[in-house]
Amino acid sequence: GAIILSAGFKEVGMEGAQLERTICEIAQRGKIRVVGPNCLGLQNPISGLNATFANNLARPGNVAFISQSGAMCTSILDWSLQANVGFSAFVSIGSMMDVSWGDIIYYLGDDPNTKAIAIYMESIGDARSFMSAASEVAMMKPIIVIKPGRTSQAAKAAASHTGSLAGSDDVLEAAFKRCGVLRVNKIRDVFEIVELLGKQPRPSGKYLTILTNAGGPGVISTDALIESGGQLAWLSEDTMNKLNAILPSHWSHANPIDILGDATWETYAKALEIAAENKYSDGILIILTPQSMTNPTKTAEAIAKVAKKISKPILASWMGGKAVTEGRAILDAAGIPTYDYPDSAAENFTYMYQLSVNLTQLYETPRWCADLHPSTVVVDTIIATAQSQDRVILTELESKRLLSCYSIATPAIIHCRTAEEAASAASSIGFPIVVKLHSETITHKSDVGGVKLNLHSPEQVRDAFFEIQQGVEKDDFLGVTVQPMLDTTDAFELIVGSSLDAQFGPVMLFGLGGTLVEVFQDSSIALPPLNSNLAHLMMKNTKIYTALKGIRGRKSADIAAIEKLIVNFSHLVMDKWMFIKEIEINPLLATHDSVIALDARVILHDSNMMEVDDEISRQTQIIRPAIRPYPAQYEQHWLSKKGRVLLIRAIMPEDEPLVVDFHKRISEESVYTRWMSNMQYDERASHSRLIRVCHVDYDRDIALVALDEESCAGKNCKLVAAGRLTKMHGKNVAEFSVLVEDDWQGEGLGAKLLLELIKHGEADGLDGIEGIVLPTNRAMIHVAEKMGFESVYDKELNVVKQYFSYKEAAPTSKAKEDYDIQLRRFTCPINI
Repeated sequence: GAIILSAGFKEVGMEGAQLERTICEIAQRGKIRVVGPNCLGLQNPISGLNATFANNLARPGNVAFISQSGAMCTSILDWSLQANVGFSAFVSIGSMMDVSWGDIIYYLGDDPNTKAIAIYMESIGDARSFMSAASEVAMMKPIIVIKPGRTSQAAKAAASHTGSLAGSDDVLEAAFKRCGVLRVNKIRDVFEIVELLGKQPRPSGKYLTILTNAGGPGVISTDALIESGGQLAWLSEDTMNKLNAILPSHWSHANPIDILGDATWETYAKALEIAAENKYSDGILIILTPQSMTNPTKTAEAIAKVAKKISKPILASWMGGKAVTEGRAILDAAGIPTYDYPDSAAENFTYMYQLSVNLTQLYETPRWCADLHPSTVVVDTIIATAQSQDRVILTELESKRLLSCYSIATPAIIHCRTAEEAASAASSIGFPIVVKLHSETITHKSDVGGVKLNLHSPEQVRDAFFEIQQGVEKDDFLGVTVQPMLDTTDAFELIVGSSLDAQFGPVMLFGLGGTLVEVFQDSSIALPPLNSNLAHLMMKNTKIYTALKGIRGRKSADIAAIEKLIVNFSHLVMDKWMFIKEIEINPLLATHDSVIALDARVILHDSNMMEVDDEISRQTQIIRPAIRPYPAQYEQHWLSKKGRVLLIRAIMPEDEPLVVDFHKRISEESVYTRWMSNMQYDERASHSRLIRVCHVDYDRDIALVALDEESCAGKNCKLVAAGRLTKMHGKNVAEFSVLVEDDWQGEGLGAKLLLELIKHGEADGLDGIEGIVLPTNRAMIHVAEKMGFESVYDKELNVVKQYFSYKEAAPTSKAKEDYDIQLRRFTCPINI
């Protein structure tokens, strides 16, 4: 590897960018990885490596620190030496010519010396690489990021510093949440939360109990707690009775628990024991101000002793200077994080809660609600027609047909070129009627008087036609569309849309819609694709969500139907991201029993864009999705040797119940053969494990499942086999595994899945595939060798290591030919 410390590359312009590309080409030919340029270098305090131009080596520790700013690194390094803070790795990553956030995060995820990762980030770089790495590692180790650039001026400064494009800060926030990363606002917060996570357990909820001997600090802490997303814990009746028995009559009788200024160390200790027993409390913040009756040192000793028996997180704020120094040291030595100011402690409690709840919510098992097989021929025809006419704007009629292909309901709509056609269409639909401008150039029809509502007669429809025609230029007028006027009395007007972010590609928006959408600005954003769980989280992040559940006698909207629409919309966005630049449904009309898209707008990429030779220009216009789309190309029907029909496709998060049922039917022998151990059912089928199995990042892994078509025709769909290919960190090689239910073994299913994995690896540009099997697993060894794998017996480990090289071999064996013939013999349209 190499480290380039110098500046003067893409941050200075095109000449510097070209220099970067030249160096990258040279490095790739020599198989050299490059850190930098424009960086400080890196340190490994555990091994004593100092590959920086900093004079001092950081102290050893269990937190890795990565920064794009070299100056930030030198400042943090100097501070850490004084504060006695250690690091497992200390990396200045610079402009990320080659080694990116994803590479470093993967490496630190595998590093046994690293327990948490702290990041100072100015630009995201390869968004997909970051999302893939962070989503995997964040499940094992907390990742805390401070990302400046919340304001446009700061974002501009960061972009000029790194030479990278700046995306929306709101989008970046959504991306961090999607991959389980915690974002904080201050440099101090990064290390405080890392220290807290290292010393205390994570809270199970957001409810904090504040124990204090002064009212003012308790009030300040409460404000900080609420503003950061936490809540005060309710004091149970039992807790109140016990506190009344030990505290003066004038104590606060509420949370914060103000035990008054004359509290002794005994009072603190007893109150802490009682507060910890309160079932409504998820953590405790203890505040002490130095007063004549309160001994900070003895109180700290008492707190440290009681804390050993408490399983909830405990934080402390010993306010003051010299008088509380010894007490702080005692608490720190006892593993209780101690803060100068209580508001910081309250905020860090909330950060710790958010880190836990974000991961929990992300990986809840979603329910099945997506229509994954739209009328793609119709969609492609609509887009191709517009492109052939050099149009980038779809008409409303085209836009609604496109939505209908993804099971998104729209009103009946008729295109009319004359006033008489419009009057006739209105009579056939039934009054009242809406008449809208039909144009290939104007998208916001209301702005030009192109929408006429609540028309009750053919005469009004004719008048509306001529008014719309006269309000626009001749070339902009292609007639009108006639639609039914829907009753919106008890309906909610919403908006669902997608646009491009400079770094993350397609980004979805949901919120309050209608003509005043920009005024109220009640919306949330998320990165597609979405499942029902993620769609629901997106809805919950808006104010309108409270009203959608029903308010003041108004019926609730059909939440499940809205979820389904958002999921289907996200699949449309992902399926056609190369063509669709912007797409918006506004308003989306939601009632208690229906959800319908009243108006739609679709803007395409310029069809000439794909012919742009300049790579940088092209990338600034069409940005690939930050999350790899569902690989629909693997969906196929297949006939087993016994004539049974199976559906083979990529796994989804919604499949978790099927996987649980699958593990119930696997024999102990199959379990041992697959995992080389007697892994128990409870462990194999636990939600925490199946998160990794079912929530697949398709950029990192591919997992294929085989479903019994006969069982899926009813309500008891059965998953009968699974195959997986997992990319290995730091190598262009993947590891394979295959597991087939006992009753389905011997039908060629394992060979079929392995063949599909080989094809995937080839399409993904892998150098090879490897796997480890037991010597007794003769069937798997035989199948793999027929596919072109080399098998080597490791006597020391008593395993067979298998390797397939794409350079030295190809899956052209008799087995592959047999299965290709079988596929050609049995082809069937897929419709699930």
